[in-house]
Amino acid sequence: MKLLNESDSRIFVVVGLGNPGKKYGSHRHNIGFMTVDALADELGSTWSAVKHEALTCLAEYGDRKLILVKPQTFMNLSGKAVCKILSNRNVDYRALIVVHDELDISLGRLRIKVGGGDGGHRGVRSIADSLRFRDFIRIRLGIGRPPPGMAAEDYVLKPFQPSEIAIAKRLVVIGVDAIKLIVDKGIENAQHVIHTIKDIVTVDSESL
Repeated sequence: MKLLNESDSRIFVVVGLGNPGKKYGSHRHNIGFMTVDALADELGSTWSAVKHEALTCLAEYGDRKLILVKPQTFMNLSGKAVCKILSNRNVDYRALIVVHDELDISLGRLRIKVGGGDGGHRGVRSIADSLRFRDFIRIRLGIGRPPPGMAAEDYVLKPFQPSEIAIAKRLVVIGVDAIKLIVDKGIENAQHVIHTIKDIVTVDSESL
């Protein structure tokens, strides 16, 4: 499989996954939304009104154009919005970056991969099924497993505990750095930098 590098595209679509509405804003499942919000703020861009069942934000990073996306369909139907936007913009599916929460990665850790299974994440599954394409870039933000006796469905729809908030905020910062590294340096370089981080709480993102 050919991996997208910086010479393949000057337009990236960056999709943060989450559920719309203030009720869900601080939930673990919404850390994808939190990350693209942070990137939009950093790049001085603002979100448009809902179109194609999503909020979108146009931004630039270096000589790359970014279309930031927050589907408004609720998590399980995320693919509807993503499919419409990619078709409307005629963007190469390999230039799609999906940012989402990941139960199977410990809280505060981050992994970048291309393709593969959805790991039970229904938002990722919806996108893969809608596009009929799985080899898009995923930025997997670790939220850890639920405590004993709590169902995963309940766990992801709860806010971070007070003791977890600093870690979650730092994870968002590193998520933003991961997006910028992919766009600027390519996937393999981004993986090399991000995957060597030992402690995401203490790493200095200015050194990335």
